[in-house]
Amino acid sequence: MEYIEDQFLFPLVTEPRSRWEKAGLSPRQERSFNRVSTLLVALFVTGWLYSIFLAPPEDLEAAGRPPVARISSELVRSPLAKDAPTPAAFLTEGMVRAFASDFEREAGMASGAVRVKVLKPGERLDVSDLPAGASVELAPTEGGDTVAAGDAHNPGIWNVVLKMADAIRPASGVSVITLIPLSAKKSGRIGNYSIGSWPYETGGAPKAIYEPPAGLVKVTRENMNMYVSEHVQLRDFLTKGQEGVWPKYVALQPRELDKVELTIQELKRSGHPVKNIFVVSGFRTPSYNADGGDPSGRAALSRHMYGDAMDIAVDNDGDGRMDDLNGDGRVTVADAKVIGAAAERVEAAHPELVGGIGIYAPTGAHSGFVHLDTRGYRARW
Repeated sequence: MEYIEDQFLFPLVTEPRSRWEKAGLSPRQERSFNRVSTLLVALFVTGWLYSIFLAPPEDLEAAGRPPVARISSELVRSPLAKDAPTPAAFLTEGMVRAFASDFEREAGMASGAVRVKVLKPGERLDVSDLPAGASVELAPTEGGDTVAAGDAHNPGIWNVVLKMADAIRPASGVSVITLIPLSAKKSGRIGNYSIGSWPYETGGAPKAIYEPPAGLVKVTRENMNMYVSEHVQLRDFLTKGQEGVWPKYVALQPRELDKVELTIQELKRSGHPVKNIFVVSGFRTPSYNADGGDPSGRAALSRHMYGDAMDIAVDNDGDGRMDDLNGDGRVTVADAKVIGAAAERVEAAHPELVGGIGIYAPTGAHSGFVHLDTRGYRARW
């Protein structure tokens, strides 16, 4: 009974039923407020739907652009116009991110890890999908004035920037490489750098894969450390020898980078995470392939001359040797086979990257490695 008496002496205090009651609105006032809010939202949605689906297309529809495309174009265009209202400027950064995302996704290929887009001599960068008012320009990585994307005729490596009204902003983590044509080679050299001649350079190649590369990448002391993919640097393609001669020149195929990066990703999935690879051999000039060092075991039509082959070893500890991948406490041919098996699974999933997989056991000169190439047909050794 004492508890019941206490209830009458000290009535229970209840919490407000809603945030509006907390603000001092009575239940009746709250219902009125909710009705007005619902009406305003309905009016907004009705106007928005009308602008998209029912607004007269006028002259734009005659030009083959439906109302939705017109509205999307206007929303994208407005922030770029020089007379754009200040409140719309926040869309600019979003446009940069969207362009960068699309460009990097295309250049990154299947692995998403390729960081260069290679243009053949005379080839132009396709930027046709840009919104009105925006343009892409290329800035040389070693300094200099930007040029329009279609005017990058000089061989080099370029950063991609997006020009919007009066502003120029970095637009991508992918670099564009424009190749120097083979016609720049005189008597087997470009400048002082000896290259030699490719088989069938003057024509008559039995297969397209034996046609000489369309051009070469100019490599300098300043750009050789740039990453052309997540784990591969430009310097990894350099031919051995001619250490004191600069600039140097290499052939490089992005699809080879893609295959290497996909193999690294497959190794991670199978319990062998890769932080670093050691590149035994990347590009080989025709002259080196024929005469440099010990030519034994080199094919006369080695894929290394075409920029679509690499000899690699997993080297997480950075000692320049293959790691013990199978955990048996030794470095043997079995470790190279772990990489080869991962590459086999990559080819099964990506037939467009089919090519050679060669397993090399340790010797006195190296600790074993795997050859990967994208020649276009299956080869194993």
